[in-house]
Amino acid sequence: DYCKFNRQVLKMKNIPTIPSLSIFVVWLFHVSGIIGILMGAKDWFVQLTPLNLTVCFAVILFNIQSMKPRDILVLMIPFFIGFFAEFSGVNYGLIFGDYRYGNNLGYQLYGVPIIIGINWVVLVYATSGISKQISSNRILSSFLASLLMVFLDFFMEKSAPYFDFWRFENNEVPLQNYVGWFGVSFLCHLIFQPLFQKENRPLSWNLYLVFLLFFVIFYFVHL
Repeated sequence: DYCKFNRQVLKMKNIPTIPSLSIFVVWLFHVSGIIGILMGAKDWFVQLTPLNLTVCFAVILFNIQSMKPRDILVLMIPFFIGFFAEFSGVNYGLIFGDYRYGNNLGYQLYGVPIIIGINWVVLVYATSGISKQISSNRILSSFLASLLMVFLDFFMEKSAPYFDFWRFENNEVPLQNYVGWFGVSFLCHLIFQPLFQKENRPLSWNLYLVFLLFFVIFYFVHL
């Protein structure tokens, strides 16, 4: 009751709530990056990618109501599944194909940047919130969320070498990559969605849309 009263007071005074501020911060970071890169400061902005993903993860944590240790453990499910899948790809050419990570995603463990695990968490959280809004059926919701992740990855792959994020052999992204992305995403969602019910839907939409905007812009820049 006290929290509800505080939210009503904030609304009456037109003071931004935490979700509103969170969405503003997410857009501020990405739009600043888009403008900065387009204006020629690519190297400076791209090296801040790990910070950007860390901020997105922090924003997710700040918006989990009544957060408990269990919530953190559930969020780590896509982290470990995604990291293991990336490890298999980088070291053995499995799941996604033959590719290597560059130098702009920070510290690497066995050839995989730690921040990539966080990237999987952010994307699974965002697409889970969107797909659950469309369907309450676990299988259908997981399927839709995985399609959203593959759709985003299609645009990401075009800019990844330019930003020195990762690069496939001969600079050709194989069909295996998209099939692998769908499969790993589907597994993440099948496990994650029934265990995590605290997505902030507006935040999920905005996280996905700002990622999509960023990579769509640079997809067409590099056509």
